[in-house]
Amino acid sequence: MGNKQNTNFLTDIQTIRERARKEIQDGAVTQDYSLDKDTVIRVLNEALATELVCVLRYRFHYYMATGIHKDGAANEFLEHANEEQQHADMIAARIKQLGGKPEMNPAVIAKTSHSEYVEGTSLEDMLREDLVAERIAIQTYREMIQFFAEKDPTTRRMMETILAVEEEHADDIADLLFAVEPDNVENTSKLYFADEIPGDSKAGKKVKEENAPEAQKGNGKQKGTAAKAG
Repeated sequence: MGNKQNTNFLTDIQTIRERARKEIQDGAVTQDYSLDKDTVIRVLNEALATELVCVLRYRFHYYMATGIHKDGAANEFLEHANEEQQHADMIAARIKQLGGKPEMNPAVIAKTSHSEYVEGTSLEDMLREDLVAERIAIQTYREMIQFFAEKDPTTRRMMETILAVEEEHADDIADLLFAVEPDNVENTSKLYFADEIPGDSKAGKKVKEENAPEAQKGNGKQKGTAAKAG
């Protein structure tokens, strides 16, 4: 009696078997899936469109990067493009699992993507546009994760995995911007805005010289020393 496990929480196994046979056409979507399936498919197709637009933008930047920093930037662009394609593949596969159709029509993708396809006219422009796109993805994916929550833990975990990589991308691009524009300290802002981080935060405020990365501080001191020497 003491070794007998309590299985009262389980639905009658015969009922489960009968449902599985009747609803076989629904694939992974079982009767206890509480979210509106059409809404889920629409939301995931928006995420898919966002990832595909990012793939194209990063690929374009990979081929078009110029300047003394182009090699490092181009390598980063290519790595990000490949990772965004992996994200798109994950999302498309999940849409199919849920009985939907991954939207691949270029005309539709351009309209439903959360981020825009902006090419930029210089390496600095490219980096800025990529950082803007990553920040948009980060914010909207956080909202998606809250939407899925415990009602669809599989999709939620997938989006959490994707979000973690997008946050890495944003940090990478921010670092590249510092490298490309080492003297532009006053025009550089913290990566996250105050409303994205709970509590007292300096996020979104201008980066002052004393708070700048070491590379920027060193660059400024060297310039000052050189000016005095001159």
